[in-house]
Amino acid sequence: MKLVRGAWKLLVGIKDALVLLFMLLFFGALFAVLSAKPNPGGVKDGALVLAIDGTIVEQPAEADPFGGFGGGQVPREYRMRDLVRALDAAKDDARVKVVVLDLDRFGGGYPAAVAEVGEAIRRVRDAKKPVLAYATGYSDASYLLAANASEIWVDPMGGTIFSGPGGSRLYYKGLIDKLGVTTHVYKVGKFKSAVEPYILTAQSPEAKQANEALYGAIFGQWREAVKKARPKARIEPLLTNPADAVVAANGDFAKMNQQLGMVDKLGDRLAFGKRVAEIAGVDANKPAGSYKTIKLANWLEANPVKKTGDAIGVITVAGEIVDGKAGPGVAAGDTIANLLLKGLADKKLKALVVRVDSPGGSALASERIRQAILVAKEQKLPVVVSMGSLAASGGYWVSTPGDVIFAEPNTITGSIGIFGILPTFENSLAKIGVTSDGVKTTPLTGQPDVYAGTNAEVDRVLQSGIEQGYRRFIGLVAGSRKMTTARVDEIGQGRVWDGGTARQLGLVDRFGNLDDAVAEAAKRAKLDPAKTHAVFLEKEPDWFSALIAGLMSGGDGDEEEAAPESGGDLYARIAGDRRAVLAQALGDAKRLAGASSMQARCLECAAYGPMTGPQAQADARLIDLVMAKLGW
Repeated sequence: MKLVRGAWKLLVGIKDALVLLFMLLFFGALFAVLSAKPNPGGVKDGALVLAIDGTIVEQPAEADPFGGFGGGQVPREYRMRDLVRALDAAKDDARVKVVVLDLDRFGGGYPAAVAEVGEAIRRVRDAKKPVLAYATGYSDASYLLAANASEIWVDPMGGTIFSGPGGSRLYYKGLIDKLGVTTHVYKVGKFKSAVEPYILTAQSPEAKQANEALYGAIFGQWREAVKKARPKARIEPLLTNPADAVVAANGDFAKMNQQLGMVDKLGDRLAFGKRVAEIAGVDANKPAGSYKTIKLANWLEANPVKKTGDAIGVITVAGEIVDGKAGPGVAAGDTIANLLLKGLADKKLKALVVRVDSPGGSALASERIRQAILVAKEQKLPVVVSMGSLAASGGYWVSTPGDVIFAEPNTITGSIGIFGILPTFENSLAKIGVTSDGVKTTPLTGQPDVYAGTNAEVDRVLQSGIEQGYRRFIGLVAGSRKMTTARVDEIGQGRVWDGGTARQLGLVDRFGNLDDAVAEAAKRAKLDPAKTHAVFLEKEPDWFSALIAGLMSGGDGDEEEAAPESGGDLYARIAGDRRAVLAQALGDAKRLAGASSMQARCLECAAYGPMTGPQAQADARLIDLVMAKLGW
């Protein structure tokens, strides 16, 4: 009996310990969420700090509850319109003495998104409010933001050189052949280079021609934007003869940047902090170099989105277009269609704006979203499309119902084409002595057969389906753009265009941002734009998502409270770019292995901006974890 009583006491003790542990975790998590909750009353005079420790996106993905485990980094995503709203509110508010851009860990963004935030920074500067930028090493994207500041600082151990868009892409045909994998590609469009890594060992001449034109246009726009924002910056030596410029400065990047007028001050974080404190005020309760700050989250809460007047609905199609349902950052066909249909039924909308920021994806899901948009047209609502950074392939498909299409000059669009990829493993299995056989009652029995390969009959069937999908695609574009199908086929073929060229071709009507599109929608509804407001048809995060986001963010703005973490020098940034190439390779392998459904997707668009979305973040974390374990 003593043994039984002892065992019982042990079990009770374990139970009590587990209950106590659970309560501690629960209340700790609850405290973290409450601490993270924005406090508009906490806004006092000081510096509004924008420490953009991640990428700028149209719609941030949901926080991954397991993202921080295993040592991998958790990339953060910042909603572009939140940053723009914060900056526009700051330029005329006396409480904001200075805006600080901490770009040390900035992960970039697609050209249009970065440019729009840069223009918002410029508006603050033009309002005669100081804007101070700091980084150890500037990239092309972060320098475009900094160029709009009134004072640019760089660490004496850092600096910047420009790489421009482009670079190498991995091609897998040699590896695929060695593994014995047979890649069946069904496509229409000589420029649909998304499939080339699986069937070629190098870029096709058509793909190279298209990419050179697109890269040149986007890079030209970047150069003009930098020159406009900072006329005294002499960037040409670093674009034409960077080695000569660096050698002439004896390898001192920071000094070279200052001599070329690219930066104003050389100094570490302590010196920069003291400079900000001269304007914002010293925070006497904190270490040297600290200054009075305004948290971004508190500032956004204190400056909410307008909610008065007639409602203009905005449905966001951001991220890869996929079948079924998914959270934000992924354009799931069923999810977006349901949000739109519910909004049309409940929100008393006067017009609809379709905000597109997507490289496309599933043709079926793209059509599901398009059909939901057509319901708005059936209700006689004006429909205006606003293209963000990216509206290619399926992203253009969902844009076709628009009465008018807005884009930015550096929006990436087009890619009007269809493809499908199907790997089979008959040769791989033969290498290890595995064969297959069976009985077939029709030419399509067991097809497509991943073990024995496809036959000519199923290849014809699948290719015919792709061709019909392409005809449907160009038909939708022709009807929307008032063109002939022959003309759309000529400018289609899977080719990707910049917004400026797309406007010349008639694929886009006007230049403008989301605000311009909302104002146009109001006018088409015969309303005064000043007396309307945008209603974003998005799912509100549930309590669990809010809990995880609070725990992972540490309060969204605590980076201003603690000593900021350095983003590394130029060499660290170069290493980070190479890790991104490995992560892209991982994504390419997943797409081949998991190929399914007809795709209206611009895979090559990934070369023009950072990886975003849940899957891209997971791939990046995996690469970081593997390289950390290997000691790289």
